Amino acid sequence: MSMDKQAVLAVDIGGTKIIVAVVLPSCEIIHRKYYLTLAETGPRAVIKGLTSVIKKTIDRMQSANIDLVGIGVGIAGIVDMKKGTLTTSPNLPGWHNVAVRDVISAASGLDTHVINDGSAAALGESQFGVGRGFGNMLYMTVSTGIGGGIIVDKQLYMGTDGCAGEWGHMTIVPEGPKCHCGNFGCLEALASGWAIARDAVTRINAGQDSIIADLVKGRTSDITAEIVSKAARRGDRLACDIVDTAANYLGIGLANLVNIFNPELIIVGGGLSKMGNMLLNPARQVIKKRAFPLPAKTVRIVRAAPGSNAGIVGAAAYVFEQLTRKGAKL
Repeated sequence: MSMDKQAVLAVDIGGTKIIVAVVLPSCEIIHRKYYLTLAETGPRAVIKGLTSVIKKTIDRMQSANIDLVGIGVGIAGIVDMKKGTLTTSPNLPGWHNVAVRDVISAASGLDTHVINDGSAAALGESQFGVGRGFGNMLYMTVSTGIGGGIIVDKQLYMGTDGCAGEWGHMTIVPEGPKCHCGNFGCLEALASGWAIARDAVTRINAGQDSIIADLVKGRTSDITAEIVSKAARRGDRLACDIVDTAANYLGIGLANLVNIFNPELIIVGGGLSKMGNMLLNPARQVIKKRAFPLPAKTVRIVRAAPGSNAGIVGAAAYVFEQLTRKGAKL
């Protein structure tokens, strides 16, 4: 048997960026590259670019005597685990029944596993992040979209098809705003990054006064959740109101999860978690008000560690687990 170091090539495909990394069984990342998804170019172009980066990475690892034992792909959207396809993704428009596993496996010659990015991050946080030592925990990512993953008795729970943990698409307001998934009033359409930006654009275009307009020099198309949170930190009334509204909806979603799962811990990650207590404290208050007192008292709501690589580490950990199940020695 070769004495090469064994590793997994882990990929995280999001609506905005793609990360390609090489991860050791200890979860140490020894190579990491990130670039823009450019999802609007369509699945074929994105996957073609990705397979070329994967091939280059494989060559690079071979010359460094790193033995790649498989590829783990975490992707934003509804994954059919059995087929390794992305059936649909609210944040990757035009991606329908894309055979991610088969295409990457054929191009790389490596055993490939595809998993929802929220499930991958939940596994990463549970094994190597702030979720270590907790038996029952949930992970929620609040960024461009909202997703997540479920850990029950320290095991990743993915449901029958691999679709469990899509909290972003539970209905919160039946006649609410239209979501990218086609439904109305989803949590994602009320509390995600794009929902916050959309609210700000609507209200400023309607003539409401805010320093947000100055921050983007009047170009409302440049408004992001980050700009809104910057304005809220400076005490801007409109921005504070928008953040409070989103936090309230987030709290309703979290209260539902607390009642359904009774977890010890809920980890909130993703770009919007950088807002910290400005977003989480109002959400915690809603949980107190709406969830049953016992599970509400038990649960701790914490932020993922800044710069967390949970998605990448979790996608790799998932591949290592599958190999161990097959009896491979790592």
